[in-house]
Amino acid sequence: MSLSPKGETRLTHTLPEEYKRLKKQTIKNQTTTKKIKMKKLVLLAAIICFASFTFAQSDKYTSAMKANIAQLDSMMLKNNGAEISNNFERIADAEKTQWLPYYYAAYCTVTQAYSEKDNSKKDAIADKAQQLIDKAETLLGKETSETDVIKSMIATSHMMVDPQSRYMTYGPASAEFIEKAKTLDPTNPRPVLLEAEGKFYTPEAYGGGKDVAKESFDKAKTLNENFKPETELSPNWGGGALQYFLSQYK
Repeated sequence: MSLSPKGETRLTHTLPEEYKRLKKQTIKNQTTTKKIKMKKLVLLAAIICFASFTFAQSDKYTSAMKANIAQLDSMMLKNNGAEISNNFERIADAEKTQWLPYYYAAYCTVTQAYSEKDNSKKDAIADKAQQLIDKAETLLGKETSETDVIKSMIATSHMMVDPQSRYMTYGPASAEFIEKAKTLDPTNPRPVLLEAEGKFYTPEAYGGGKDVAKESFDKAKTLNENFKPETELSPNWGGGALQYFLSQYK
């Protein structure tokens, strides 16, 4: 390279301009990096906040469900099925995506139909239970052994309005749901318990009676002792009723 004054002047002007350009690019890159890091931090904070909110909601949901599930065994004695059903329905409406609250609301409602003394009111109660169990199955996306148990109880509730005239319609429907429930989950004690109860209250002249029901109650007892619910909120009711019926054989 020539070291003439002209060349030196050209070199003197060129280096500062290149340095300025590189410095600007470096600052720009640093700014972009900071923006990316900031976006990542904001996103991470949002994820943490959402997760915390979700966990809080989950804890609140679980606590509310447990509190109401704990009342199921004493529901018939206290005659507060309507109150507990409303509690479950409020939980379901608030959560919107959980099927179990609607399931339990349906169970509480159909037990009201069982205990209702005014036969003119049974159909409406059973229809309400049907609406609730339909919502549960819609959210779940399928029918299960547990939902079929409820549908069997609903059919029986309709039959109880006038057994003589309705047996041919609702009797087979109730039995069919019991069989489907047993097939979908052979370990579930609840359909066997319902089957035993049906035999217990069916007159001997029609193939039922206390002695005929004993074998089914024994089977339900064995299943109940070995049954393991999927979660702490999953259906596990029926133990109290089973103990009551078994006590009738002592």
